[in-house]
Amino acid sequence: MDRLIYIAMTGASQTLGQQATVAHNLANIGTTGYRAEFNVFRAVPVVGPSAPTRAFVVDSTVGASFTPGAIQHTGRDLDVAVQGKGWIAVQLPRGGEAYTRSGSLRISANGLLQTREGFNVLGEGGPISIPPDTAITIAKDGTVSTVPSGSRPTTVVTVGRLKLVDPPENQLVKGGDGLFRLRGGGEAPADPNVTLLGGALEGSNVNVVEAMVTMIALARQFDMQMKMLQNAENNSRQASQILNMNR
Repeated sequence: MDRLIYIAMTGASQTLGQQATVAHNLANIGTTGYRAEFNVFRAVPVVGPSAPTRAFVVDSTVGASFTPGAIQHTGRDLDVAVQGKGWIAVQLPRGGEAYTRSGSLRISANGLLQTREGFNVLGEGGPISIPPDTAITIAKDGTVSTVPSGSRPTTVVTVGRLKLVDPPENQLVKGGDGLFRLRGGGEAPADPNVTLLGGALEGSNVNVVEAMVTMIALARQFDMQMKMLQNAENNSRQASQILNMNR
């Protein structure tokens, strides 16, 4: 009885959390480079001499799907999409670096190359500064070049190269800001094999149909867990009645 109550109770609570994760994924269908999140649960016995039959359902794994999203061609010079595996390194506000697949870039008021979210894009020597009044091109290998306005197209100046990395996926952890970091901290080395596609963006990898089916399944699962709690309550009430009759 105790095991039934604890598993159903904690399972219902975690199901609500999983529904929130799926809803978050659906809300980010149009977010560039978004990686869908998922949850995995398991039952864990409660440790203690007074509760050897009880168990909790815990959220044992919170991960992300690394399936590539669809490539959308935009024709914008500051839009880049990572082809295949790899990430664009960005600078965190408090130092350190994180990684993103969102290649919708912009130039800040201070002339720094940034993501749309305002994170400085890292080059191999730090943030990349863009001179004013220049046309920008980003090559396949991440090289950022500029041509001063009014100059000949042959007057090309290389201002930096994006830091492109490809750490093992099992070493990446997704943060609340949507950026990925190395598990345990640290910085990934630049990988020359990572390439970009200019004038394009990678869309979200959320599968809308799959997410909707998951929402329906979770709703039914929650109903089943609530019915289990009701059955446990009915069984407890009937047991109490039988005990009272035998007195």
